[in-house]
Amino acid sequence: MTKIYSIQTTDSQDFIVHLPKHAQLDGDVHSVSFGTFIMPCDIVYDDHLQDNILVSQEVAKQLLLPVGGSTTLISHDNILHLGPIIGIFTAGFTESLLRPIGERSLFFAKFLSIDSSLGIHSYVFGAHHINWEEGTIEGYTYGKAGWKKGLFPFPNVVYDRLPNRRIENHNALKIVKKRLTEEYSIPWYNPGFFNKWSIHQLLIHDNEANLYLPETIHTPTISQMEEMLSKYQSIYLKPANGSLGLGVFQLMYSREDNMYYSRYRDDHEINRLRKYPSLESFLKASFKDRHLSSYLAQQGIKLTRIEGKAIDFRIHTNKDEHDTWKVTALAGKVAGKGSVTTHLNNGGVVKSLEEIYEDPQERILALHELTEAAITLSKKIDQHITGFIGEIGFDLGIDINGKVWMFEANSKPGRSIFSHPELKDADLLTRKASLQYGLYLSKKAILQPEVLISGDV
Repeated sequence: MTKIYSIQTTDSQDFIVHLPKHAQLDGDVHSVSFGTFIMPCDIVYDDHLQDNILVSQEVAKQLLLPVGGSTTLISHDNILHLGPIIGIFTAGFTESLLRPIGERSLFFAKFLSIDSSLGIHSYVFGAHHINWEEGTIEGYTYGKAGWKKGLFPFPNVVYDRLPNRRIENHNALKIVKKRLTEEYSIPWYNPGFFNKWSIHQLLIHDNEANLYLPETIHTPTISQMEEMLSKYQSIYLKPANGSLGLGVFQLMYSREDNMYYSRYRDDHEINRLRKYPSLESFLKASFKDRHLSSYLAQQGIKLTRIEGKAIDFRIHTNKDEHDTWKVTALAGKVAGKGSVTTHLNNGGVVKSLEEIYEDPQERILALHELTEAAITLSKKIDQHITGFIGEIGFDLGIDINGKVWMFEANSKPGRSIFSHPELKDADLLTRKASLQYGLYLSKKAILQPEVLISGDV
């Protein structure tokens, strides 16, 4: 368990940090660091201190150390590291201090408000907040007094929370990542949005992971779709780089009337069901502004249902402060009437496992199977993808025979399931775990930087 200390400042102008007697550091420590700032100092041990440390006003000023807050103590190579600092990188800032990141301000406020309880400092920043010459960042923090803007050193690690693929591909943002990781050796975690096809290709050759994968074809031909429809009765056409269920079509073939049926959500956000005499006529009507080359065809699964409506499950997995994958949230999503997906913006409803399974034995079995699948898939994706991944959101389904299937893995999972009152604890747990993984990477970067550089963590 990481010991957490409150930071207090003294009026003195000396270069001294006072620590509790029980917090004896190894070696002869003669410098103190906060983020990427470092300065010489003396360490004095005080019998009267228990859960707090005293930092002189001069040390706090030079290190840009905020008044109050808390810290963990990490010492290495004669340096005492305070913090650490986790910088949360994003885009979409406004001029308003009430809502500095627009509609996502509350999302970030929830992260920043728990940093002190974990013994870390965190701030949100964008590319335009960096002063490369001074090595400082004008970041946003959030506390009891609301949002504040402050000047900070570069962080120990960066948590990537860019909002979408389009913004992520901006050259200016790529340069920020390149400079901070290469020039300053700052670990950067949760980079990049997953591509459905890339993830499928990574996992299909793994004997433990491919058990959960539906048959999937990239850039399907009409004959391949015909073959899949005869085998599975229904298929899904999904954008390889899509999210939120946008642009998804469910295709069904009826032998009785020799017709093809398509279920989708139109541009006015209305769920539609259309029928066509052939796949060619479906494509002509629905794909005039789309290209099959950017789509996947995926096997339709006969999912378990509640009140006649299909259910799938959103499972959040996180790495914790020990670099271990764990399930932090699990909820069912019940499809809306006539909807092609269970997404909430398509009329889906979040349900707890207790609401879905009245029988405790069924509930325990579903929990076990979904947890085992999510942890296995998390480990496998982590093994095959370059970079530091701290969280994944899975959309998993259970078919009528009890088999688990993976429909999607998201590197920056949405948080709509946490609107359910029974998932308040899970909401907090996922946020804590995301920052705790940042704490783990910070310690690694300080204590074993050569391990991070090799990528073998």
